[in-house]
Amino acid sequence: MNKYLVIGLGNIGAEYANTRHNIGFKILDALASASNISFTPNRYADTAKLKIKGRTVLLVKPTTYMNLSGKAVNYYMQSENITSENILVLTDDLALPFGALRMRVKGSDGGHNGLKNIIQTLNSSKFTRIKFGVGDEFAKGKQVDYVLGEWSDEEQEKLNERTDKVIEMIQSFVISGASNTMTLFNGK
Repeated sequence: MNKYLVIGLGNIGAEYANTRHNIGFKILDALASASNISFTPNRYADTAKLKIKGRTVLLVKPTTYMNLSGKAVNYYMQSENITSENILVLTDDLALPFGALRMRVKGSDGGHNGLKNIIQTLNSSKFTRIKFGVGDEFAKGKQVDYVLGEWSDEEQEKLNERTDKVIEMIQSFVISGASNTMTLFNGK
């Protein structure tokens, strides 16, 4: 089946727009902009449709807030009849240094509430995700402030290049699958 679901995790609202936790939204906004498409409000999410080499890709930015992301993922999987192999979730990751990118086809939530809710809702951790490293430059107990904090000037300078790299990974995932994409991009 040539239908894909790409979910960018984030929180709705202007106060979250430029935070580390919203990297999933930021990447999908950049992809939509580069593709001359725009998001429209829909059930549980803002969505946009894109074609990549003849394949339909539904871009989803859940409007349920991070902790209930699974609701939107499940809804669009069911309504669009998309299997878990064709799902890609974009998320921030504190365990990776800033700008590091890792694709995984399954795994734990790593303490990420958005991933935790998706895993609980789908009753499975077998879906592909791209983790975008945001680093861990925070004092003990300040994790929430850090992920909900805005990018530093230094990070901001490198953000567009890393975002472009994730867009290449999304295109590769749709065209040639997770395994080939991991070989090409992981550790780069």
